[in-house]
Amino acid sequence: MSISTLGIIGSGQLGSLLCQAAKKLDVKTVVISDDKDGPAQNYSDEFIYSKYDNKDKIKEFLSKVDIITYEFENIPIDILKEVNNEKKVLPKPEVNEIVQNRKLEKTFVNNLGIKTTDWTFIKSAKDVQQNEKLLPGILKTNTLGYDGHGQYVLNSFADVKKDWCFTADYILEKRVNLKKEISVVVTRFKNEEIYVYEPIENIHKDQILKYSKIPADIKSNIFQKAQDYAKLIANKLDYIGTMCVEYFIDQEENLLLNEIAPRVHNSGHLTINAFNISQFENHIRAVCGLKRENVKKIANAEMKNILGSEIQDYRKRSFKTDEYFFDYGKKIIKEKRKMGHLTILKR
Repeated sequence: MSISTLGIIGSGQLGSLLCQAAKKLDVKTVVISDDKDGPAQNYSDEFIYSKYDNKDKIKEFLSKVDIITYEFENIPIDILKEVNNEKKVLPKPEVNEIVQNRKLEKTFVNNLGIKTTDWTFIKSAKDVQQNEKLLPGILKTNTLGYDGHGQYVLNSFADVKKDWCFTADYILEKRVNLKKEISVVVTRFKNEEIYVYEPIENIHKDQILKYSKIPADIKSNIFQKAQDYAKLIANKLDYIGTMCVEYFIDQEENLLLNEIAPRVHNSGHLTINAFNISQFENHIRAVCGLKRENVKKIANAEMKNILGSEIQDYRKRSFKTDEYFFDYGKKIIKEKRKMGHLTILKR
């Protein structure tokens, strides 16, 4: 089937970069978003502003596209399934059903023989008290968490607030004696071919990605294992498109899976300039059934996220050869909001 128009759910910077990659491949894009100022509308062929439960607008969206993808995973699963009944959604909604739910996600990867930090499911303060062996740890909402939202550091049971009513489900993860964090971006195609980018080393500040670089300063066995796990997960999920697997490496050199992102990923922004085929182009090729091209690395690279008011300084700068500035064009500047990024190639 020839895909001429791709529907994209979500209009943030990932949607913008997907639209730009699609344009390069002569694939038209229609973006639907509940953010009327979403920057992806500046790059899409058509933009529909709507809440995701507006049936009339969803029907309009479906009438304009051949196939659908998304730029963020926290879309209500029932809406994704309804959309998928009319037009195919890739990655398939069943993937989101697993990765939106930390308990299901960790159970899935543990059953594949992939280690995570020690964890347990939490429904009450009493559950935390009965699992004090996992403290110090991090209490995370079981669903809908990202960039540190819905996460609480617990050094001891005394940190559990008396007014917490535990209306949501949580998981409690034992804190990792962290050495570094890495991620692996992988694209799986409809013919089951897979391309795995090399591991990316990441530095977070206040639980938000600040810097990424390749090559990652890791041992060769960790390099290979991280890629192998990403490949295994993509195959077991019968995944189509680009995804990212995030890992911790502890002080004892154990590789521990942190989470799966079923989409293109912030750490993979450096692939736009450091490779001939970016994670975004590979995603478009995969979901639209286009030919897989050979991926070649151009250079080592570093990527810096530009947050909040930092963007104002970057907008005034001039840049050197091998420095690539991306301004996401967001209208409102907020503290810690991702406003752009800078990639520097290291030849």
